[in-house]
Amino acid sequence: MRGWLKATIGLAVLSGLLLGADRIAVGVAEDEAADRIVKSGRMSQRPDVSIGGFPFLTQVLSMKLDDVRISSDGLSVGDGSHQVALHSFKARLSGVEVGDSMSSATVDSGTGSGVISYPDLAQLLPPASQLLHGAKLPVGGNSRLTLSYAGPGKVKASLGPIAIGEGSVHNKGNTVTVDGFRLSSLAGVVAGVTNQQVEPMSFTLDSLPAGLKLADKEGGEGGDGGVTPLPEGLQLTFDGKGVKLLG
Repeated sequence: MRGWLKATIGLAVLSGLLLGADRIAVGVAEDEAADRIVKSGRMSQRPDVSIGGFPFLTQVLSMKLDDVRISSDGLSVGDGSHQVALHSFKARLSGVEVGDSMSSATVDSGTGSGVISYPDLAQLLPPASQLLHGAKLPVGGNSRLTLSYAGPGKVKASLGPIAIGEGSVHNKGNTVTVDGFRLSSLAGVVAGVTNQQVEPMSFTLDSLPAGLKLADKEGGEGGDGGVTPLPEGLQLTFDGKGVKLLG
């Protein structure tokens, strides 16, 4: 009986030591991964990295991580000319194949999401002078439309105090288009035009985080592919297969 008890206690101690070593190793790997991701240029600031799956050390031996979660707030994304903040970014990466010393990493599949506020979204749109040809609205030539939430799948636009109307947002690849606007009666009177449709507004995001891209698949309720208007801003939905995270 005493021998069995000693063996049980010894096994428990050994298990505790192995568990502790495993957790220490995963913590070190998470910090190293966060540093390497930002150094690689795949993200504009150091993210929080969480490596799932247990035990971690067996994943290291296979050089493939089952589940990696990345999150950050206030990442920079843009179209090459303007940079805006991407808030509440979260991504889940599955099947992350890691090279020696974490010098490279390729992701089997990944998904994620983040939000651009409406004031920031307006900074990516062309100036009003390019959208309202021939109109004489009382604003400067470089003024931009202000956008806000108008219900599922819709945004509304204004130019200063003048309401333009409602439109929709959709994407093809990483190109986002806002269209379907038509001058309201008041805007038409002020501008000296009638029933004028606002030119479609597009921008292409070229610096998306973690090597992902905007999803092209059909979105959820109120969404269209990789873009969904929400009260707090435009939600971007990301995905990717065979994504190069490092190297």
